[in-house]
Amino acid sequence: MNLIATDLPDVKRIELSPHEDDRGFFARAFCRNELADAGHPFEVVQANLSFNHKRGTLRGMHYQQNPVGDPKIVRCIRGAVYDVVVDLRPHSPGFCQWTAAELSAQNRHAFLVPAGCAHGFLTLSDDAELLYMMGAPFVADLAGGVRWNDPAFGIEWPFAPTLINGRDAHYPDFKVS
Repeated sequence: MNLIATDLPDVKRIELSPHEDDRGFFARAFCRNELADAGHPFEVVQANLSFNHKRGTLRGMHYQQNPVGDPKIVRCIRGAVYDVVVDLRPHSPGFCQWTAAELSAQNRHAFLVPAGCAHGFLTLSDDAELLYMMGAPFVADLAGGVRWNDPAFGIEWPFAPTLINGRDAHYPDFKVS
């Protein structure tokens, strides 16, 4: 597996290094030791699936507040999504900046999202499914979010969502403190 730098500190795109033959290929999708050796220790404590029926579904932008945080590795295992990460870490040089990539079953890329960043996606296909490997358990009382179209971030989505739930659509404006 290859860790590819993005515009945000500690946010990495993970690409596979497949070993191919006439049967297909084999590739390591996750390795705790490789991540730790690269300065990104990650222990999987939970795995989640997100299935989305329709193209144009937006989920996000979600994060979990301290002291737990919610580092994650996100991979699209069916269909395709436009995946976005916003840096909400106040002392980060990437604070209030965002990065994005297309994650798809075809390209098999993933995002390594550190704690302190908001994450969301817009489905580019019907029947898109994502696998989340979580580095911390979900704590409902610490769940938070920022609005997908908040001018504080200026995220450039490929098109406007056609399906978004009320909570995600109505987060208040982000206030830089």
